[in-house]
Amino acid sequence: MPERRRGAALEKALLDAAWEELAENGYARFTMDAVVRRAGTSPPVLYRRWSDREELATAAIAHVLRESRLDVPDTGSLRGDILTLMREINATRVQLLTVMSAHLAGYHQATGTSPGDLLDPVATGRKEAVDVLFDRAVDRGEIGPERLTERIKSLPFDLLRHELLTTFAPAPDRVLEEIVDTIFLPLVR
Repeated sequence: MPERRRGAALEKALLDAAWEELAENGYARFTMDAVVRRAGTSPPVLYRRWSDREELATAAIAHVLRESRLDVPDTGSLRGDILTLMREINATRVQLLTVMSAHLAGYHQATGTSPGDLLDPVATGRKEAVDVLFDRAVDRGEIGPERLTERIKSLPFDLLRHELLTTFAPAPDRVLEEIVDTIFLPLVR
């Protein structure tokens, strides 16, 4: 007989099951019953926590975004830090970005949200993490803070996301270097 899950372990299992359902079937076919079956639990267990599929989907998305945060590199240079972070995203996040964009279109339509609402750097904690890279570069004298608008700070990652969503595959390293060396760094120097 399997061990009974409780508390945080149960909630994680439910959110993991919900994310797997969203990733495989999209929001249009996402049901509370499917999550119950996948998690091997009962409807009351799920409904005690989330009252409907929108609430559960939102919680599952927030859960996967929290669990997928990457460590902030410290290579000693802005170029090295940005490239290291982009390479890690490129190597590990293609599926996540694809699911977030393609499979959740129905979710965005039903909830009136946009992918930007879910990927908001402030809400996900990504802003603080990435700001550390730029603060270090300013402290080292590599760049001046006056050039660091929020749009410019997000630019290399926005271009990478565009590349990944255009190809549904990791970008070649030469593309990452081109984004950093010919587009991003000239803007901040």
